[in-house]
Amino acid sequence: MSGIFGSTLTFSQEEGEDVRLVVFGDDKYARYETLDGYSVVYDPDRGTYCYARTDGAGATRRFVSTGTPVSAPPPEGLRRHLREGQLYRREVFQDRMMKGVPDEDRAEIDPDALFTRGPVKGLLPGTALTEGEVQGLTILVDFPSKQTEVTEDDVSALLNSPHFTANGNHCSVKEYFRTMSTGRLVFSNTVVGPFRMSRPRLAYSLDEHEGELVPEALQAAADAGVDFSRFDSLGRGVVDSVCIMYAGNTVFKGDLWPHNSRFPAQIGGVRTDFYTVTSMGERASDLSIGTFCHESGHLLCRWPDLYDYGTLEREGDDFTSAGLGTYCAMSSGNNLGDGFLPSAVSVYLRRLVGWTEDVDISVPGAYEARQGEYDKALVYQNPDRPDVEYYLVENRSKLGFDTALTSSGLAVYHCDIKGSNEFQQGTLVRHYQCALLQADGHMDLEHNQNDGDGGDLYGPTPGTAVSHSSRPPSLWWDGSESGLTLSNVGAPGEVITFRTGEQGVAGTKIHGRSAPNEAIPEGVGGLTDAISLEGA
Repeated sequence: MSGIFGSTLTFSQEEGEDVRLVVFGDDKYARYETLDGYSVVYDPDRGTYCYARTDGAGATRRFVSTGTPVSAPPPEGLRRHLREGQLYRREVFQDRMMKGVPDEDRAEIDPDALFTRGPVKGLLPGTALTEGEVQGLTILVDFPSKQTEVTEDDVSALLNSPHFTANGNHCSVKEYFRTMSTGRLVFSNTVVGPFRMSRPRLAYSLDEHEGELVPEALQAAADAGVDFSRFDSLGRGVVDSVCIMYAGNTVFKGDLWPHNSRFPAQIGGVRTDFYTVTSMGERASDLSIGTFCHESGHLLCRWPDLYDYGTLEREGDDFTSAGLGTYCAMSSGNNLGDGFLPSAVSVYLRRLVGWTEDVDISVPGAYEARQGEYDKALVYQNPDRPDVEYYLVENRSKLGFDTALTSSGLAVYHCDIKGSNEFQQGTLVRHYQCALLQADGHMDLEHNQNDGDGGDLYGPTPGTAVSHSSRPPSLWWDGSESGLTLSNVGAPGEVITFRTGEQGVAGTKIHGRSAPNEAIPEGVGGLTDAISLEGA
């Protein structure tokens, strides 16, 4: 899924002109406001967005239309920033999240654990396809009132071309996953369509037509003679990947909101399973890889989101933080460069799916972090919680896939596969699954000040950069000292050097003594002496 938190977007209506609304949420649950802060709902009886009121005052309260379109003044006495009840929001969110859980896994999955947790050793439930040749099916669709000029060839190039750079894209989707996996995963897509859907585009964003887009698109492809068995690379009777791309710009509402879920349907001897939905844009020049890569990361690798859903008040937490920000394509990094220059997938997620080899940095010494060396994980384990809690170090200099980052240098992540990027508190029981130690100590990601700034990564540091007493410190989540110390950090670039070990720990007292045993002379010259400090 892709979260939108406070952005102003344009929405179509059946009646009247397009409207500009402020959006908070994602495909599982979202709230919409006018530019001056009034909550709104789409009223299908009137074909317009109308001001919303609630149907009660309890935790299960829901929005209902006032019948007054947003083009008119709001009803007298209506309050701004209304919200639906906490229990209702949670129910909607959990129901839609559970649709993405395979039937055989549902009994063992706590719906609460599906927010920004990866309940299966850091990953989402379901079979991960992270190695070998995976063949996806991409179905293009348009609508009676919204046809497309984007062709199969245009989309096939976006998804498959080995040298794709059109419109400023860094590469194709296939090359993105090939690079992130260091050749372990080859994700190709066969593109078919476009097929004409039966309803206007707007209809598929409305609650009364929820769940209709995917089966209709699958049926259109089957009716056109598409052999779905071609897309079962493992011979398990399950289609590897289905993506539906629809005509026009992205609609952040209903089934048109870019998302990943599952739709089991028996077609021609095989069963569909996980799918994604994204948009094509108005023309071929709008095609970008960012959202497709993000949603495919869910589908193929079962990676969780590393941003914070925020407003659902999970276990009392209703604060929206930035999570890992732009430092991972599974957070908000897929949107860098308007989706044409998505950031890399963080080493934390690459390691979870076995795309890396560990380099143990717990042994004091000198190390190198190479930018774009995606098959290495510089790891510092918690010996009491091995492969559960640990630190990772990564070179995130502004090169390659990280060209559009706001910061450049050495990234240090505090990881816990049992954490959740819903929790920005940083306590023993409430902390991120993957937290970036922000070098400036401001914790802007946790405080939702931004999704990345120039002070986040560690630049040239001749002394100690990270230790038990630095800000932020390298402690374990229980508050105990981890022992991780980073010093002598080099400048951003293809290779960043650094040292680990106790020498030069921030806050360590270094003692020296001067005793020249000479009288202080008169005049401006004064007296000089040198103090030699060992281990400074």
